[in-house]
Amino acid sequence: MRGLSSIDTPKTVRQLSQRLPQARPFISRPHQSLRASAHSMSNAPTRTARSSGALSSFARDVRAEYTESPNPAFSYGQRVSDTPGGQEWIDGEKEGWKTVDAASEDPARLYALMISGIVPRPIAFVSSVSEQGVENLAPFSWFNQVTHHPPLISVSCAAGAKGGLKDTARNIKATKGFTVNIISEPFIENANVTSLDAPADVSEWPLSGLTKEPSIHVKAARVKESAFSMECELFQAIDIVHPSTGQHTATLVLGLVKCIHVRNDVLNERGVVDYTKLRPVGRMGDITFARVGDGFRIPRPAWKLEGEKITEFLQGIGKKAAGEE
Repeated sequence: MRGLSSIDTPKTVRQLSQRLPQARPFISRPHQSLRASAHSMSNAPTRTARSSGALSSFARDVRAEYTESPNPAFSYGQRVSDTPGGQEWIDGEKEGWKTVDAASEDPARLYALMISGIVPRPIAFVSSVSEQGVENLAPFSWFNQVTHHPPLISVSCAAGAKGGLKDTARNIKATKGFTVNIISEPFIENANVTSLDAPADVSEWPLSGLTKEPSIHVKAARVKESAFSMECELFQAIDIVHPSTGQHTATLVLGLVKCIHVRNDVLNERGVVDYTKLRPVGRMGDITFARVGDGFRIPRPAWKLEGEKITEFLQGIGKKAAGEE
């Protein structure tokens, strides 16, 4: 669900909320939450075990819905322990903390920890073309929007084992154009197979079973099965160098969005994407992916409407601190 932009006013939010189905109470449901659809690599069962009933079957009929927020009665300064379910969350701290020194931690362990904690991550399904004309397709979860004006997205490509460029980064640097396609539930397996460490002269397209659709502004095709695709031109490529070793470890690609292709059936009446229709897939830790569960809308406070109430609250805190009450 998109975050509210700075141009959204409380009035606009109320109007938009009225157009949505009546919100249900927030209830934690395993099949409707951001549910993991894969398994932990540390004790991962084989595909044989997986197909023989070790994991539940994927619930294809599940659809995300809009609900109330976890604590719709929130008030300024309310402690987390005073909210529904908050005390149980706070009690988890009794198990203690693990503090990791990033400078001395083994890079592989640091990688595993970071991708398990920075979740969920959107996935950029990137189509690119090499100088030799080989068409590449690969998923990247170090991806996000940078700004809308100009429209820029970022994709970070980790370097190869010896610090060299991976195919996608090399292709984008060389030919400048690429597409970013959002992955939806029905073709996640098709997309995942393209993460294969294939030689540079092997195209992943035939393996994926996906359909190439010609782009308008760039040579790289977009994925026809994707309901939201962006044609991008290279805006800037930043090689990330480790500050201690000087080793090239990644390339951060900034792409200027030239064109967006979006299917009408995933749009709402305002002309923007309804995530419950797009059914995007997110990346979790190790080899785990997740579907997006129920969404709740929380308006951004506006000082124009809330300033007086906030000022009174802060003054009350000041008086208590000074012992006036």
